[in-house]
Amino acid sequence: MTNPLLAEFTSPFETAPFNLLKNEYFLPAVKEAIQFAKSDIEKIKSESLPTFENTLEALDRSGKKLSLISAIFFNLNSAETNDEIQKLAREISPLLTEYSNDILLDQELFQRVSSVFADKENLNLTSEQTTLLEKTYKSFVRNGAKLNKEDASKLRKIDQELAQLGLKFGENVLAETNKFVHFVDNESELEGLPDGIKEAAAQIATEKGQAGKWAFTLDYPSYIPAMTYAKNRELRRKLFIAYNTKSAKGDELDNQDTIKNLIKLRHDRAKLLGYASHADFVLEERMAKNPTIVLDFLESLLKKAKPKAEKEVEEVSEFARNLEGLDKLERWDFAYYSELLKKEKYSLDDELLRPYFKLENVIEGVFKTAGKLFGLTFQPNPEIPVYHPEVTAYEVKDRDGNHLSVFYADFFPRPGKRNGAWMTSFRGQYTINGHDNRPHISIVCNFTKPTKSKPSLLTFNEVTTLFHEFGHALHGMLAKGTYESLTGTSVFWDFVELPSQIFENWCYEKECLDLFAKHYLTDEKIPEELVNKIKNASNFQQGYMTMRQISFALLDMAYHSQDPSLITNIRGFEEEIMSKTELLPKVPQTMASTSFSHIFQGGYSSGYYSYKWAEVLDADAFELFLEKGVFDQETANSFEKNILSAGGKEHPSILYKRFRGRDPKPEALLKRSGLIIA
Repeated sequence: MTNPLLAEFTSPFETAPFNLLKNEYFLPAVKEAIQFAKSDIEKIKSESLPTFENTLEALDRSGKKLSLISAIFFNLNSAETNDEIQKLAREISPLLTEYSNDILLDQELFQRVSSVFADKENLNLTSEQTTLLEKTYKSFVRNGAKLNKEDASKLRKIDQELAQLGLKFGENVLAETNKFVHFVDNESELEGLPDGIKEAAAQIATEKGQAGKWAFTLDYPSYIPAMTYAKNRELRRKLFIAYNTKSAKGDELDNQDTIKNLIKLRHDRAKLLGYASHADFVLEERMAKNPTIVLDFLESLLKKAKPKAEKEVEEVSEFARNLEGLDKLERWDFAYYSELLKKEKYSLDDELLRPYFKLENVIEGVFKTAGKLFGLTFQPNPEIPVYHPEVTAYEVKDRDGNHLSVFYADFFPRPGKRNGAWMTSFRGQYTINGHDNRPHISIVCNFTKPTKSKPSLLTFNEVTTLFHEFGHALHGMLAKGTYESLTGTSVFWDFVELPSQIFENWCYEKECLDLFAKHYLTDEKIPEELVNKIKNASNFQQGYMTMRQISFALLDMAYHSQDPSLITNIRGFEEEIMSKTELLPKVPQTMASTSFSHIFQGGYSSGYYSYKWAEVLDADAFELFLEKGVFDQETANSFEKNILSAGGKEHPSILYKRFRGRDPKPEALLKRSGLIIA
């Protein structure tokens, strides 16, 4: 039988043939696709004089089959993995790293790119073509094309080791998450937990062979409600410590040595390429440009947020003391007493809101919001194969009824899925010979599962998470360009969060909520009184949350902007760096670093600051919608054209200015967060 990964995809819209796939197909498919890709490269090198078309365009279009197979495999490794897939990842990753090095260290190929780059002023290129040329040239240089043979060999070795370490880090965190379960025998120990959460806990216990009990795991929909609502302080303490000691116990799943190796190799790589640090290397290709700008940005936010955060923590501490005589507010107490305080201050809690946010209705809501803003429609298509029965595939059409994208939605926790929420793609958008190849986009989340008596009812935070990831998805689905390396979310990392974070803003607008927020039993629309309470509570503890984001961003920068040989003790180093942002007593055995997957497994190393950076952009951009109307068509069209469809065709500063008419200002974020008075 022909390997379906190597055949032409015959599923609707040339989607991945998940219904035909077996794990055994991946390794041979990757190996053969690498050979196809190498043939593409040899063809480029065999051309006579290098031109933009026969070198830069051809390079961008090379290896498409390999890109497709790799995207399928590594997306499965994140969302539906198992021991066999993880073992394959450890075999496949080095092959892909070696292939990438073979291209970027190929001197003959680099000379062709350099020749075109040197002649760029005479080529009459479009802005998109100029961006492709500059990005490609920089990519070669930033990945060792100018190194001598000895240093190029060192770079190859470093890249191989980094690829393996990133996989190992993620595998350890997932294994730690999956192995923990805490059973409760007596319902009296669950005081404070809403009925729906208790029912979900009973369902987990039954699934794990302990019917008649209640079980809690470290998956978000189990862990977060327990920390927020459980009156049982000892239960909260046990869960908190389990969650915050993931891969930090000195056993075979411990990530401390992995972190030391990762940061050393990243630093060695940067030095080899002529940079002072990994952060200097990364930030060269970001809006923020260098570590000094990032640290100044974070420090300026810290000065504004810390006084407010300290007051917020003291308010919770005093509230807990007055309510229950609590002498010392511990970290496992903060979410619980904060929720009670929010309820007292605003007559609002998540359990009051959940009935209005049935998952199916919220999905319909993001679709309707995208429809009103950008004219999109979404139709489930059962003919499109999916990788798990819980995944739904949709065909997306534009305002003229033309096919725009395939969209996959995957919403519930599983043992094979890592924690968190993310957007990804199985195929990007690009145009060849006038044919527009449309993208295949996916969002993956870990939301509250339905139970026997209730559908999946989301917290408001889960609603904003869905809107956030859908904003990323829009960036992918509305892509409109020629070169895949410049379309969709292929933008500067500190710009990529703008579409996602701005989309969260619609969750707070009555005009948007009326599209979908209705009681799952009565169909009653969410009352205006509740919407006002949501808005009034929107900057509740914004100082504390800002400090939390700053603390992670500072930790990320500390790991990557200095000589890592000075970091001999991960726990001690983390404590030292985070001491200036600490607001609650430190719990000795806990650590954030060992499960900080964003920077040690994902792509956020020296980039975690970008969440706050993009908040400045999103708050400033949404102000224009507030001025013109949240569904104003002219503003939506401009945002689609200049931000969502433009991808990385031009520098993000140019694109943002084209949409907003000026550079971004931080005042909108500071006002929204309550860090300055409007």
